[in-house]
Amino acid sequence: MTNQNKEPRKRFLALDTSTAVLGVAVTEEGKLLHEMNASGERNHSVHLLPIIEQALQATATTPAMIGGIAVGVGPGSYTGTRIAVTAAKTLAWAWKVPVAGVSSLHALAWGGWTAARAQEAAGGLPAAVGTSGPGPDWIVPLLDARRGQAYTALFAADGEGAPRRLAPDAIRLMGDWVPDLAKRLEQAEALGRKPRVIWFVGETQLHGSEESLRPLMNAGYVQSVPYELEGRWAGYLGEERLQAGSDDLHALIPNYTQLSEAEANLRRSSEGSLNLK
Repeated sequence: MTNQNKEPRKRFLALDTSTAVLGVAVTEEGKLLHEMNASGERNHSVHLLPIIEQALQATATTPAMIGGIAVGVGPGSYTGTRIAVTAAKTLAWAWKVPVAGVSSLHALAWGGWTAARAQEAAGGLPAAVGTSGPGPDWIVPLLDARRGQAYTALFAADGEGAPRRLAPDAIRLMGDWVPDLAKRLEQAEALGRKPRVIWFVGETQLHGSEESLRPLMNAGYVQSVPYELEGRWAGYLGEERLQAGSDDLHALIPNYTQLSEAEANLRRSSEGSLNLK
């Protein structure tokens, strides 16, 4: 009898600590094998490696079975994002596997949209305000960045795959971002591509209120759905990214989108000192 033993399929490890949720997932060929999502932003550095170990044990995954590591690079928590990126780079170097950084906002948008669509199908959402269009859904992920700002972007989705990007990740004043979205909406309607629904997902308690989104309410079909990031979505994005190519291990850095408050204060202090005569 011929021995039919084959090498196990390559699996992917995904990490994201850019929000208050620590997400770890193991995926294979676009399917979730195991996922662990733990709340508690201040404890990410303590719990990340034990949770990775638990996820690998739960799926009987050894380092030799890992084909690559995906990591959410933010934007989000300044300290939190560094934790996952540092861990991913360290493990990739130790295991000699490629690593790919993915947008945490892209993952948030994909996961939030999927969760929102499930609620919509189940009739679990309140009636949306505004009028719908024939175009794809728009997704606006939100993470609070304080002082009236949010880490946000814009995506469109009309199928099962990853949402496609319409606007880059950035830190934006919501007072400017919502009117900007209203202008984009007018342009889309003029082209016959008005979105079916505009979904605001993520940390919507502050920035996704009816008052905050008022400029859009009469122009588009708007829904605001709270959602916490799940590790699987970074994993799915990472698999696609790693199939196209990996990042340089030493060049991979978090996407902070802004200086930390400590760095900003230091820079202001330094600039002030340089101007003294």
